[in-house]
Amino acid sequence: MLGYSNPRVLQIFENSDIEYRHFWADPNTFSPDETPDQRYARYADGAMHLACLAARKALSASGTRADEIGAIFTATCTGYVCPDLSSRLVGHLGLRSDVQRGALLGHGCAGAMPLLQRASDFALTHPGQKALAIAVEVCSAAYFIDHGSLETVVGNAICADGAAAVIVESANEDGSKTCGESIYPKVLAFQSHIDPENLDKVGFTQEEGKLRIILAAEIRDLAGPMIEKCLQGILQPHGLRREDIRFWVLHPGGRKVIDAASKYLGLGEEEIRYSRQVLRNFGNMSSPTALFVLESVVNSGRPKRGDLGVMMALGPGFAAEGALLRW
Repeated sequence: MLGYSNPRVLQIFENSDIEYRHFWADPNTFSPDETPDQRYARYADGAMHLACLAARKALSASGTRADEIGAIFTATCTGYVCPDLSSRLVGHLGLRSDVQRGALLGHGCAGAMPLLQRASDFALTHPGQKALAIAVEVCSAAYFIDHGSLETVVGNAICADGAAAVIVESANEDGSKTCGESIYPKVLAFQSHIDPENLDKVGFTQEEGKLRIILAAEIRDLAGPMIEKCLQGILQPHGLRREDIRFWVLHPGGRKVIDAASKYLGLGEEEIRYSRQVLRNFGNMSSPTALFVLESVVNSGRPKRGDLGVMMALGPGFAAEGALLRW
C-alpha cells in the first residue's frame, strides 16, 4: 500500500517514533500512483470534511454560536481550491453572510502562527467579535514516490492528515479566558525570523503535476540557530529569560528535529513531552500540529494563571515562527 518494499526504507518508517497516523483515504482504493486529478479531488473533499469537524468541535467546546463568528481564517499548504476553503466553509458552518474571510497558503508546518496572528489582529481591532482559525492539511495528497530521494521517503514516513481549529477573541479585563475547568492562554506577541538564503530547503515543488516534498537534510543543523534567533526576538522585548518559560509548545517536525531543537534550547524530556506525544499519536500533520500540541498542554490541567509559554514552528521561507503565551 505504501509503495515501498526496500527493507532500509521501511526501517525509516519503523524508527520514526510514530505509532499512529490518520489519512483521508479509502484503504481499499488508495494508491501512491494516483493521478493529479485524483489527488486534487481527495484534497478538496478531505480538507472540507476535516475543517468542518475541527471547526464544529471548537465552536461546541467554547460555547460559541456560528453567528457569533466575525471572521474565518484558514491555513493550508497541501492543496489549492478556488473559491478558497474559508469561503466554502461559510455555508457549511452556517456563518453570517457578512463574515470576513482570509486564506493563508504555503506556510507549511509553521502555518499555525501566522494563522493565529491574523485571527488575533481581527480580535484586537473588533472588540466583542470572535475569529475562527482553522489549519487543515491532507499531506497524503502530496505522497510522492521517488525511490532515489531520501527526503521524499522521510516525508512519506512522518507526515499525516489532520485539522485543528481555535476560537480567538479579546481577553477579559484580567487577561484570562476560561472554558469549563480549562484555562486558555492569551497571546502576548508574535515573532518571525526568515532566512531567504535557505528558501530551497523546505517546501513543495511540482513534478509530473503532483506536489513533491522538499525536506533537505540540512534542516537539522539549521533548526537550532533559527529557533534561537526567533526566541530572542520573543523574550528580549519583554525582559524574559528561558527560565521564565514554563511550557514549550514546539511543532514536532520529526524525531530528529525535536531532538535538535531540545538540545539547542537546553530543554529536558519533561519540557518537550507534549510535542513527542503528538508526534507519536498523530505524526506530522504540517500546519495543524502545533495547535495539537497546544491543546495537549491546555488539556493537561497543568497551566496556572500567570504561567508563560512559547509556541514555535519551522516552515518554508525558510522561517521560524513563534508566539509568546500567558495563561
